[in-house]
Amino acid sequence: MSNSTQLQSTQQQPKFSVAITTKGYQSLINNTLGDPDRAKRFVAAITSAVAVNPQLQTCEAGSILAGGLLGESLNLSPSPQLGQYYLVPFKQKAKYDRQGNMIAPECYKAQFVLGYKGYIQLAIRSGYYQKLNVIEIKEGELVHFDPLNEEIECRLIEDFEKREQAETTGYYAMFEYVNGFRKAIYWSKEKMMTHADSFSPAFSAQAYKRLLAGEIPEKDLWKFSSFWYKNFDDMAKKTMLRQLISRWGVMSTELQQAFAGDASLVEVDAGQGFVTTPADEPVLDAPENPDRQMPPGNVLNDDLRPEASDVVEQVDISTL
Repeated sequence: MSNSTQLQSTQQQPKFSVAITTKGYQSLINNTLGDPDRAKRFVAAITSAVAVNPQLQTCEAGSILAGGLLGESLNLSPSPQLGQYYLVPFKQKAKYDRQGNMIAPECYKAQFVLGYKGYIQLAIRSGYYQKLNVIEIKEGELVHFDPLNEEIECRLIEDFEKREQAETTGYYAMFEYVNGFRKAIYWSKEKMMTHADSFSPAFSAQAYKRLLAGEIPEKDLWKFSSFWYKNFDDMAKKTMLRQLISRWGVMSTELQQAFAGDASLVEVDAGQGFVTTPADEPVLDAPENPDRQMPPGNVLNDDLRPEASDVVEQVDISTL
């Protein structure tokens, strides 16, 4: 698709603030949420979240609304300040049939991405967890971690400001059930970087080290707008919680739904159900591989993603 055609297509799309006021979308919101007051609060919250994100404003209104409704069904806030979930712009290439006829033009859609604070909220609400914690371990704090007995000894830096400025060397996450069962894991920062480098198309460990060393020219910094580069520690804490809870934790229905929807492209079908297409590796970012030339912006191009599963999950929103 030519640039002029893409621009024309974008210009023809109504702004989200306008689209959400149309009869069809208002009916969908009211039918889904069932409570007029809740619907008003949701519209105000999601409109505000979109208004402060110029990249998100380029996305199809339907995908923004569907992602927002999924977050609302989990009783999570779309506020970027709270960090419970994010709607991340995702560039979807044009699709053609076997005869070469375009059946869907290139467009931008919003991807639902759960934040690490959203994981914590959902786990707390489940009632299974007496304790739940995830924390960065700073340089000089770790004395010993015993992976066999899952016991850790640390001497935390007492001065909060000094601790914030100290270099992160690892991550610790643990939970304890109400019945006393306990599980804990520790990853070094190097292990986390290897994990991100292996599974996320957003991240290059080598490029990240160059970024920290100040070796990236200012003109190329736009390539590093991914959350893995902007806030590595938050990404790492989300990864720790996901590893811990998905492997050893008891998950409520809400947690299971959140795990299924994480890093997914959400659509609302004609039957008013969510259709989520999950990615292989959920990531809290708008990935851009800095070694590939891409246009500026917090946007994930679908040809840089891992292949998504062919299985599409259908969730009836009337049951939420």
